[in-house]
This record gives sequence, structure tokens and C-alpha cells, in this order.
Amino acid sequence: MNTSRLVAKQVGVSGQISLGKEYAGRTVLIDSTEPGVWVIKTAQTIPDSELWLHQPEASARLDRALLAMTEPPSAADLDALELHLSGP
Repeated sequence: MNTSRLVAKQVGVSGQISLGKEYAGRTVLIDSTEPGVWVIKTAQTIPDSELWLHQPEASARLDRALLAMTEPPSAADLDALELHLSGP
């Protein structure tokens, strides 16, 4: 259950506001809807170099790879593979 809670905070001389120890080290998004009005939301960020991992195609491939790691290996028919790779 989300309950709204109004809390008064003092902006320090350096422009900082303490949100409390429970938010220490967290990333937040600050939406300034109008002068003097801020909506602060906790967030998680993804580095640009890892963003591709969260695309649907890459995510599905990773899911299949992780599933394959839990299944025992099956015997391969190398003759059939060679025939398939050599083509018509």
C-alpha cells in the first residue's frame, strides 16, 4: 500500500537535501515540473555498453543460453551435421 507522506527538509547552503540513510547510495530521478516543484523517484541505471542486453532479442537469446546450461548435453549426430553443413 502506497501512502503519501509530506516531509519538510531544509536545503543546505550548497543546495543539497538529505533524503535519509535508507536512500544512501541510491540513484534518483528528479522531475522538475515547475519552478519549486520536484518529484523524486528512485531509479536504476543501465550503462550504455550493457543496454543491448535488455533488448527483447538479446534477452531471449540469453534466456535460452541460461536454460541450456541447466540441461544435460545430448549426443550429436556428426554425420547428419556434416551433411547439413555441406548443403545440397
